[in-house]
Amino acid sequence: MSKEKHAVEIEANMERAEQSIAAARKLALEGYFDFAASRAYYGAFYAATALLLNDGLEFGKHSGVIASIHQLFVRTGRLEKNLGKDLNWLFELRGVGDYGVSIHVPQTDAEKAIAAADRFLNAARALITD
Repeated sequence: MSKEKHAVEIEANMERAEQSIAAARKLALEGYFDFAASRAYYGAFYAATALLLNDGLEFGKHSGVIASIHQLFVRTGRLEKNLGKDLNWLFELRGVGDYGVSIHVPQTDAEKAIAAADRFLNAARALITD
């Protein structure tokens, strides 16, 4: 992929991250905590994808994105460890929100998920603009 195309993809992923977190906030306000948690995860996921694209890397699976964030950003100190833990937790919570038939995301977890996704997005933005 060319540098120009990478830049477009990075910007598109960051925009999707922002929109996903905004949607998560609206869903939480309406009491849709499962869906809010899922959207919060996707906000962090899109930001993580943009970070990897910024380094010229692309992955087709969520597990590849998450593992690479840990390997290339958390372990190297480019991202704080708590952000890596947040990304893992958001992924697990998304599983509950999307697939938990009888288990639901509580309001407090949905609110924590939105805050965690926002922190991850801000950290990604700082690394991409550097």
